[in-house]
Amino acid sequence: MIRDLQRRHFILSASIGVLLGLSAPHAMAQPAAKKAAALARPALILVLGDSLSAEYGLARGTGWVALLEKQLAQEKLSATIVNASVSGETTAGGRARLAALLAQHKPTHVVIELGGNDALRGLPLKNTEENLSAMTQAAQKAGAKVLLVGMQVPPNYGTDYANRFAGLFSTVAKAHNAAVVPFFLKGVADGADPTRLFQPDRIHPRAEAHPQMLANVWPELKKLLP
Repeated sequence: MIRDLQRRHFILSASIGVLLGLSAPHAMAQPAAKKAAALARPALILVLGDSLSAEYGLARGTGWVALLEKQLAQEKLSATIVNASVSGETTAGGRARLAALLAQHKPTHVVIELGGNDALRGLPLKNTEENLSAMTQAAQKAGAKVLLVGMQVPPNYGTDYANRFAGLFSTVAKAHNAAVVPFFLKGVADGADPTRLFQPDRIHPRAEAHPQMLANVWPELKKLLP
């Protein structure tokens, strides 16, 4: 009787050991499988921007996003671009639209080029920062890598406001381990005669400026691509 009980106990223990041995590798394999699936997924870049990315005042195909498609082809990098930019968009507007865009397109990368219109409208910097932070986290939670494209405002906005606005993009990027382009219009708006690269409204860059805008974005975006 004792031997029979011992034998049953041994069989039960061995069975549990086998089950645990099988389930542990399976459990460990799941995160690895998900990671492998994410790496195997074709790159899809979602650009969420305002008029600077929506080709405002330009002939179609001459804006920096269109030039990005050509850059990808030139570098033989396989990626699809979805340009969801809207002229006049604010960070609040982008935040409101992002969930649906993530669900629809399932991007691997999200480029957020928003904030300029917040400044033009004098919106609180705290709101801009919160919106950028929320969008960054939402995109990352959906499995996308995020690139924040920063802007700056002219000195007539006040030194304190200008400095705080320029810095908030890097602040958000650092807080959420995202990539950042400090100044989208570097080499465009900070030259000796910046007006020559702008349309008559002095807000929107001419087509001639967009290669430089892409040059500002591309090095940081390329680091995120497989």
